[in-house]
Amino acid sequence: MAQKPSIPKGTRDFSPAEMMRRTYIFDTIKSVFRTYGFAPLETPAMENLSTLLGKYGDEGDKLLFKILNSGDYGAKLSDEQLRQPSNISEKGLRYDLTVPFARYVVQHQSEIAFPFKRYQVQPVWRADRPQKGRYREFYQCDVDVIGSRSLLNEVELISIVERVFSKLNINVTLKMNNRKILFGIAESIGHADKMIDITVAIDKLEKIGIDNVKAELAERGLEQEAIDKLQPILELSGTNSQKLISLREVIGDSEAGLKGIEEMAEIFGYVERLGIKLPIELDLSLARGLNYYTGAIFEVKAMDYAIGSICGGGRYDDLTGIFGLPNTSGVGISFGADRIYDVMVGLNLFPEEVNFTTKVLFVNLGEAEQMASLKIISELRDNGIAAEIYPESAKMKKQMEYANRRMIPYVVIIGSNELQERKATIKNMVTGEQSAVDFDEVCSRLK
Repeated sequence: MAQKPSIPKGTRDFSPAEMMRRTYIFDTIKSVFRTYGFAPLETPAMENLSTLLGKYGDEGDKLLFKILNSGDYGAKLSDEQLRQPSNISEKGLRYDLTVPFARYVVQHQSEIAFPFKRYQVQPVWRADRPQKGRYREFYQCDVDVIGSRSLLNEVELISIVERVFSKLNINVTLKMNNRKILFGIAESIGHADKMIDITVAIDKLEKIGIDNVKAELAERGLEQEAIDKLQPILELSGTNSQKLISLREVIGDSEAGLKGIEEMAEIFGYVERLGIKLPIELDLSLARGLNYYTGAIFEVKAMDYAIGSICGGGRYDDLTGIFGLPNTSGVGISFGADRIYDVMVGLNLFPEEVNFTTKVLFVNLGEAEQMASLKIISELRDNGIAAEIYPESAKMKKQMEYANRRMIPYVVIIGSNELQERKATIKNMVTGEQSAVDFDEVCSRLK
């Protein structure tokens, strides 16, 4: 009995139709990155385990795909040696693009011009439990600048977000916060030691509401007085500038908090002067994955489609320190290709031309007709128009059905009559309209 073909759980095949759409998203994003001077980078699918372990916390370590040392390596080891994980696996599949990027920067620091601006679009792997929207293999689409503390970098990233989503026709809101402000809030209510507890709780504000957040804070050991101090901070309203003024009054005693407020005021000042139209909201409940962010943090939400954040990132001050290059600040964001894809499918935002690979099919009606078709096809391809001929001289109905199944928008018919008159019949497969066109005008008509 033949084996039933399948793929591992949590992975996907992408059909030609899906790949056309995915390629459109990636090409759009990359074209924007390049106009800001970012250079492409790729790193290997597998890294040394020593590079990956201990960088993502205990949870992350458990989700690393480890690779067995190759071939008959295990045959030479005793049972005792086989029980030592380090003897049978020294490599792992990369878990994200950020740690390999940090490793690359440190390894090649003598060749790199700092600040170093790179973008990277590659798959990553996580041994997670597969579920809707969560895969074991998925693509990340990162852009980072490392080796500069200037807030101009944050402003450029905001501008990139605006451009990318404007080109993709997705209405978005950018939510921003600053880790220093979060620390200042924790400090001002007398709980600098509980910063993580506080941020984990307030991160849920939108989902569970203020009363449930207060209950969770109490469970996490905050006394009522501290919770009462926190409530007005979480309920701040008004413009971003007004929120910053109110914050200054509440957390002005915290040096870190003040620094965070100044940073955000400077970023918002740039945004205003540059006329960036992207809606930006200072959201004090935004915390993001807390491990390595130290300054501004970003999250992008789609306005017209219910889905989690479709892009996020922030400033980190010591990502390269773990590899021996301390005090090198960077900032970056990651575009969530899979979620962006879902939004664009849900809102029907893909342009018509990404739905087909071939624009025009020539019907095959015999040898002389083939030769005339192939000459025109050559001219079309010279002009960047995707064209092909049906390879066999089959029944017209079969060839037309093929064009429909492939969603090819135009069919060109050259039969014996057309050959004599040197005119081709162009059929629009969407409207059904037909027109006769001179052989040497087919290209300009289809353009």
